[in-house]
Amino acid sequence: MTDQRTPTPDRPDAGRYEIRLAGHLDAHWAAWFDGMTVRRETDGITVISGPIADQAALHGVLHRVRDLGLPLISVTRMEPEKAAVTGIEAE
Repeated sequence: MTDQRTPTPDRPDAGRYEIRLAGHLDAHWAAWFDGMTVRRETDGITVISGPIADQAALHGVLHRVRDLGLPLISVTRMEPEKAAVTGIEAE
């Protein structure tokens, strides 16, 4: 496995990514992708998603995608979820 670093707020290149591939992978591939979620959609697309520590780790994941031989559809950095603040009014 790779030396996976945990994404932290102080690392600007850390984030959550969604990688879409044409073709189906089984969920057991999640271990090969450092525990990222592997989801099969009904339209023949596989979505690999989860936190990635930095650009080097992202390139490592993309190298694994390349090694699978499935066409890459997209790589999307997901927006961080906004923390819900209750009891405070916006100015």
